[in-house]
Amino acid sequence: MTVWLGVSFALAFAFTNGFNDAASTIATLVATRGAPPGQAALLSAVFNMLGAVLVTTAVAGTIAGIVTVPRGHAVSVISSGVLAATLWNLATWWRGLPSSSSHALVGGLAGAGLAEAGLGAIRWGGLHGWRPVGVFGVLIGLALSPLLGLACSFIFVHASRRPLRRATRGLRTPIRSAGWAMSAALSFSHGANDAQKSMGVIAALLVADGRLNGFSVPLWAKLGCGVVLALGTSMGGWRIVQTVGRRIVRLAPVDGLASQTASTGVILAASYAGAPVSTSHVVAASVVGVGVGKNRWRHVHWAVVRTIVLAWLVTLPAAATGGAAIRLVWGALA
Repeated sequence: MTVWLGVSFALAFAFTNGFNDAASTIATLVATRGAPPGQAALLSAVFNMLGAVLVTTAVAGTIAGIVTVPRGHAVSVISSGVLAATLWNLATWWRGLPSSSSHALVGGLAGAGLAEAGLGAIRWGGLHGWRPVGVFGVLIGLALSPLLGLACSFIFVHASRRPLRRATRGLRTPIRSAGWAMSAALSFSHGANDAQKSMGVIAALLVADGRLNGFSVPLWAKLGCGVVLALGTSMGGWRIVQTVGRRIVRLAPVDGLASQTASTGVILAASYAGAPVSTSHVVAASVVGVGVGKNRWRHVHWAVVRTIVLAWLVTLPAAATGGAAIRLVWGALA
């Protein structure tokens, strides 16, 4: 398997990430009628691109360090893992489920590594200070981030309930404008975190092929991942927008603002800490936090929430199985 085929798989993953995870960045803005779908998608695409190019590559370094196999096998292992994650993204998008691209990528890489060289091929890691390392470090970030998103949105909504009871209709326009601004910020944070996953894969492939002496992300890889992610975002992920924005709980403009603010803070902080997190994971949890914060337990569609959680739980083992299968088939054909 050539390194450039692996790079193409990484860019395909970024594209599916764009219309899968990035759809969540505009879900509440569209659901509350703060912006038409086309304008929201364009806004998200632009700020996803900016986040991909301008923010540190700490997340890319975390992703690149998950699999540790001999250099001669690394290209095929990494490529198999990212291809499995891409196929899983396509499957969950088709069903309209906001699954985690991070879970899919970690699972795909781990499965391919296990198929190649067993447990010793995976850097299991944990936490190095605040920085996540290896599979366990990534899983800690993935587990904590939705809880933080839910808690922050709950606090925001609960604290604003009493002041907003006395608010006049004159506040509607500022709230909708703030929704635009926070949707842009959320898209920026998504680009800062999710584009780096593909950057990390590309950098790892280039190191394995001897084209880089040490880990770094070339400028062309940053630009390429940012452009492809933005293209995927502009295609829309309207099935996922419907699920996150309308099927979990009915949202007012201020509810969408609460969800966006909470999600942006969590994802941007994770990006600088080097923790790959799932935007759809965090946004969906923050929407649930909005419903709970407004004492709308009965209005939260818990059946939808259970389906989303099940998709998250299934994603990692399913992608790992796919990564292992692709690696074994590719090895048999080579």
